[in-house]
Amino acid sequence: MSKIRFSNDEISRLSRNKYVSNVSEKAITYTNEFKIHFIAECSKGKTSRVIFEEAGFDINTLGIRRIECAGTRWRKAFKDNGILGL
Repeated sequence: MSKIRFSNDEISRLSRNKYVSNVSEKAITYTNEFKIHFIAECSKGKTSRVIFEEAGFDINTLGIRRIECAGTRWRKAFKDNGILGL
């Protein structure tokens, strides 16, 4: 979990994104749809940052480290267990 805490305004904005299933002060849970979309876009050569930006996320709100860690985690899960690993 990130040390960065989301403000109430950031939580409100993030929760309106169709790719977010839950968000709290400390954590964000992305939909399976977004994880699958992320893997598909990665296979086209897009970077984690670009995929998140195109999905409507504010990079400054999430932080690049959170984005990179999520991408690394999802790519590994997909490599190890396929779509069910996500």
